[in-house]
Amino acid sequence: MSIPVVMCWSGGKDSALALHSLQQCDDYEVVALLTTLTREYDRIAMHGVRRELLALQAGSIGLPLIEVWISTGAGNAEYEAAMDEQLGRLRDSGVSTVGFGDLFLQDIRDYRERLARRLEVTPVFPIWGRDTKALAAEFVDTGFRALTCCVDTISLPDSFCGREMNRAFFGELPDTVDPCGENGEFHSFVYDGPDFSVPISVRTGESRRDGQFVFRDIIPSRCSDGASI
Repeated sequence: MSIPVVMCWSGGKDSALALHSLQQCDDYEVVALLTTLTREYDRIAMHGVRRELLALQAGSIGLPLIEVWISTGAGNAEYEAAMDEQLGRLRDSGVSTVGFGDLFLQDIRDYRERLARRLEVTPVFPIWGRDTKALAAEFVDTGFRALTCCVDTISLPDSFCGREMNRAFFGELPDTVDPCGENGEFHSFVYDGPDFSVPISVRTGESRRDGQFVFRDIIPSRCSDGASI
């Protein structure tokens, strides 16, 4: 019998690769996506992607979406309380395994494992330890398509923000940047891939700067600038 698992979903490349890995494994059955959003912006935390695009992803992938709401700049205590509330409901329904898309940052994994023990869930890391250069190539070769939605300008020029994540993109990354952006150099929005029933039609909008970070708005193609679905 497969173990039911909820996938922590950022909407980006690493969570898409981790989900795909779990979907290919008979030991697990992914039953839902779990995403953290900020109340003030109505967008995915850290990535700054519109909530309506998240809903379109979940719809195309064919999985229920569970939303975890936090305030902008929330600390660990607020985040953990919000996660505890949602994971408690999942535990009550028989789901006590959570998937993560982490790659090699040991301090992040340690934090997730400590939190999982406290919340009485089991963490799984399906792509942990994979070579990130090989993973980036696999991302393209497997048919995933994505745009960068955030760039840390200390690591990359802001011209990388809003770009299609194809072979040219990965080939132009400086040697100092992890191919999967695992150190926070860039974040992404996946709009198509092997687990999508249909691609999400998107276009890029305006850029905005928040300190060292540049965000590029990604807009559903049928929306006017600044509008919601």
